[in-house]
Amino acid sequence: MDLDETLRELRGAAVPAFADAIFIHLQDPLPVGEEKSAAPVVLQLHSIDQTLEVPKAEATTPPLMGLPLHPHVAERMHMTVTGRLPELLAGRPAFGDAPEIATALAELLGPMGGVPETLPPGRRSIIAPLHGRHHVMGTVVLLRRFDRSAFTSDDLLVASQLATHAALGVQKAVMYRHEVSVADTLQRTMLPSSLPEPTGVRLASRYLPASQTAQVGGDWYDAIPLPGNRVALVVGDVMGHSMTSAAIMGQLRTIVQTLAGLDLPPDEVLHHLDEQAQRLGSDHIATCLYAIYDPISHRLLMANAGHPPALLLHPDGRAEVLAVPPGAPIGVGGIVFESVEMPAPSGATLLLYTDGLVESRVTDVGTGVEALRTRLQTSAHGLGAPSLEGLCDQVLGTLGPGARDDDIALLTARFEGFPPDSVGYWYLDPHPLTASQARRLTRRALRRWGLESLLDATELMVSEVVTNAVRFASRPIALRLLRTDVLRCEVTDDSPQVPRMRHAEPGDEGGRGLFLVNQLALRWGATRLSTGKVVWFEQPIPRK
Repeated sequence: MDLDETLRELRGAAVPAFADAIFIHLQDPLPVGEEKSAAPVVLQLHSIDQTLEVPKAEATTPPLMGLPLHPHVAERMHMTVTGRLPELLAGRPAFGDAPEIATALAELLGPMGGVPETLPPGRRSIIAPLHGRHHVMGTVVLLRRFDRSAFTSDDLLVASQLATHAALGVQKAVMYRHEVSVADTLQRTMLPSSLPEPTGVRLASRYLPASQTAQVGGDWYDAIPLPGNRVALVVGDVMGHSMTSAAIMGQLRTIVQTLAGLDLPPDEVLHHLDEQAQRLGSDHIATCLYAIYDPISHRLLMANAGHPPALLLHPDGRAEVLAVPPGAPIGVGGIVFESVEMPAPSGATLLLYTDGLVESRVTDVGTGVEALRTRLQTSAHGLGAPSLEGLCDQVLGTLGPGARDDDIALLTARFEGFPPDSVGYWYLDPHPLTASQARRLTRRALRRWGLESLLDATELMVSEVVTNAVRFASRPIALRLLRTDVLRCEVTDDSPQVPRMRHAEPGDEGGRGLFLVNQLALRWGATRLSTGKVVWFEQPIPRK
């Protein structure tokens, strides 16, 4: 899969057993697939190896190099290879002393250091095309010294075999590089370009691709804002390494975002994700960890589908592996996932990651997770809690030397919580006087916060939204006011019917509530929940 390694093996096979010098020229750019390159084709010296007897001052043997030829020489050589000799066009080698090619061959080799000005006479040079499935990708020139027997017709067969095997290796390496480039671009495009900045939590992330010898995988992470200032934290990994893995990752990430919009608990998100993954094909298996952080209740709700466990770094420096049932990977089918609720204290940091961080050829996942936990705990006790960006760098800095077998996705979240004095939360029974009760509670909260200037507009909007909720609710309604950089009001009820704004006719007695909200609020919306819906609106807080 490696172009340089293929050329080194070709050199090692040809020199000195078969020839005394070899010059390998490749097209620039190298062709990929059946398409024709829009750029002009230039032959470029990629490798040179020789044992010709030349003056020491002129002798150079660079291992691998990129030396472009003069444009007219490259063009002439390319025309010769692809058009003038039937043997070369058909992929067969030819002797370099043929009249049709001798001049071009001399020009091709002349600029190279360490090559005599006059080539050995007779059949002491062979030129073989590197012929792929659809294109001539370059040439191989083989030379012999004066004191060695000249090439024979049988040697053309040897040269043909060398060039054929090398051409297949070159084409495979080019296609591999192209696929990795496309998959890497696809994967990076599907990862979030930036993380949200929800109130009560700070986020940081890293994505580290595998080494050049490995293909691109399907690692991803995401942070999705949810109603009530909550945030969903997701990390996943599609098994396998290919462009298909990256494409499947993009589909699964989109499905997770859609399911998160329904505000389902983590176990239900993984259940529906598993169902959708099976529709993509039984060969596509993925792991996923889905967590919901609530900054108001300081709680964390998490479910796992075969993914490495999350780590929680406590404010006192203690690092904990969170005990969440691992479950089976996404795509297996018929698995019941379990959500686990746990405290999320202010100042604690959650680490979600893919297995490339903790697993290698010599370390299993369990051993790697424990080693990471120990290192985090030791460094936290010695230096205190670092910044999130510093923590990400520190975590990746624990990787040992050598090539990585897998990609690494890392998502960190530092819990800050929501100040209790900035929250107002009430449950109201649905009856005709609920709206007036909601207005009274809103008035008290806004006066306590010094937001008297927002009283009239907020009371009116709260009254309209609560009135709509009372019409359909069968259980108590939740009214919540949140004071951050904006004033946010949320009204939750158990009816799944989401209200729609409509223009009331002049004779209608109702139908103007959401129209008023739309006119008065900075922004508003309605979201279905697994237990009903929430209608919310926000207003800017005046600067003092």
